[in-house]
Amino acid sequence: MDNYHLNKVDDHWQLIKEGASRASKTGATKEAAMQQAHDFLADKIASLKIHGADGKIQEERTYPRSKDPRKTEG
Repeated sequence: MDNYHLNKVDDHWQLIKEGASRASKTGATKEAAMQQAHDFLADKIASLKIHGADGKIQEERTYPRSKDPRKTEG
């Protein structure tokens, strides 16, 4: 399973795979970057850690949902 992070960098948001030096996707707003991340990860087996503007992890999502090891909502 690949691990991705959605972070704020300067004045934009970026989706970056752990260990990568370049962003896979970027967006002007968190909402735009979230939509791009959702579309990008739709056909992959991956974990997405969503960070707030302060850098702290707010949420973690698994793609596809059926691969989530925990059977919880969210």
